[in-house]
Amino acid sequence: MVRKVSARSIIKHISPLVIQFLLGALLLTACEPDLKEVDRIANLKKEEAVDISRHVDIIYSDSTRVKANLTAPEMRIKHDSTEIYEFPKSIKIIFYDENLKETQRITSDHAVRREKDKVTIFTKNVVVTMADGSVLKTEEIIYDEGAKDPNRTFYNNLPVQAFFKDQRGNLQGSSFSSDKDLLHANIQNATGVVIIQDNNLFPSIGR
Repeated sequence: MVRKVSARSIIKHISPLVIQFLLGALLLTACEPDLKEVDRIANLKKEEAVDISRHVDIIYSDSTRVKANLTAPEMRIKHDSTEIYEFPKSIKIIFYDENLKETQRITSDHAVRREKDKVTIFTKNVVVTMADGSVLKTEEIIYDEGAKDPNRTFYNNLPVQAFFKDQRGNLQGSSFSSDKDLLHANIQNATGVVIIQDNNLFPSIGR
């Protein structure tokens, strides 16, 4: 024998405690998007703790000697313990000798300066132009001011291309390292083409 039970009779047999539990679960579900919104707003406020400077033009000097000039469309400074300076829309740094003659320049589409670590990371279309006209191209170069090995003040672990001055050839390699003045560039696993001129067997990079 099959007994029909109506929904009304089922509700009569549900205890008030169960009803309160179901209502609480329903309310909690309804509040879930609101909690996510609160988290999103909180994270947004954290992200907003950033100073943004536009049309940046910074001159680095030692006593009265100008050593470098940094320009960038935008610079962001994060106000937290990381002390990070970000250049999200490209950067250009020109280095000078004691006679204010340009010695090198570095350009890239993006850069991050970690002030606490004294490290600057240039990324995306990184181009280093030397005073003698030779050029390095890669996707990342790291500048470590506190490098233990002075010949690895500039370095990377990505493929790099080097173009000699006077169009005398080019090299490709698996990585790159150099001293702080970019005078002694070393390209690992290098292959390429060199054009010999005036009994000068091998052109240099940076000198």
